[in-house]
Amino acid sequence: MDNFSNNPERRKVVDVSQVNSFLAKTYGIMALAVLVSALTAFLSTTVLRSVFISLLSNAAASWVLLFLPLVLTFVISFRATRNPVASFIMLMIMAIAYGFTFAIICTAYTGATIATAFVSAATVFIAMALYGTFTKKDLANFGAYAFAALIGLIVASLVNLFLKNPMVTYIFSYIGVIIFTILTAWNAQQMKNIYANYADENTELGLAVAGALQLYLDFVNLFMYFLEIFGFNDRR
Repeated sequence: MDNFSNNPERRKVVDVSQVNSFLAKTYGIMALAVLVSALTAFLSTTVLRSVFISLLSNAAASWVLLFLPLVLTFVISFRATRNPVASFIMLMIMAIAYGFTFAIICTAYTGATIATAFVSAATVFIAMALYGTFTKKDLANFGAYAFAALIGLIVASLVNLFLKNPMVTYIFSYIGVIIFTILTAWNAQQMKNIYANYADENTELGLAVAGALQLYLDFVNLFMYFLEIFGFNDRR
């Protein structure tokens, strides 16, 4: 959402029903992306298991699954308002790619652990999204600090790939939950501000797709970190 600023001079009064309609569309797209990922993961480990295994045995396909979500994230972020329909399709493709990734990762955990992680992520996400939407407090500074902390966490996690210390990974998971808890509230608040500032310059669908992308990534990361926390004993 960094492609949009929260310049107060641009802010205008918008009808509450319009804002609610925009938020419903944004969260609807985000929920659809989560559903697509979950369905892909489920089918990959059940009905389409043989196809999924064949896909993983292909080195090129594995690299595509690894980097495709990252590439699509950048493309959608910068093209959503210019080509909203294509960006929506790319978001769904990204959700499918993440679904394949979840199918791989979740094989290391029990069903109870996966369910607990999902419910925990959903609970935190909904609570913080509601807080970010309705709070009068400006969360911009909190969001900026959380984003800076996220960069630090990514760098430290890359270092730990070589150290391979499970306890460090476990601690980082708690830090990750805190970071994305804050980012969820911040991004939720940004949805209203961005619609108020830019709805007359960009298509509503494009803004909704851009917002759904950020919220989807918030939820996905919350789920992954909770999975690491609750599944720590599963992997020992």
